[in-house]
Amino acid sequence: MPLLILLLGFFFPRLVIVLLYFLTGWFARAFDGFILPLLGFFFLPLTTLWYGISETYFESAQTVGMIIAVLLDLGIIGSRLRK
Repeated sequence: MPLLILLLGFFFPRLVIVLLYFLTGWFARAFDGFILPLLGFFFLPLTTLWYGISETYFESAQTVGMIIAVLLDLGIIGSRLRK
């Protein structure tokens, strides 16, 4: 189930963040306040989604996943440079 949500989150991260925020308690356990998830929703949605899911399920792969999510959000992975 979490991998299905993660795959959906890759294509529609903001939608999945909103659904998980209102329907589950993942973000309440992962974040202490409201401001960090809100900033993550606008600026780094894949990183916010990965952090919320990894705090619940993947404690050992958290660092590697965070690095990949940040690189995807910043466009370093998956984008092509046009000349």
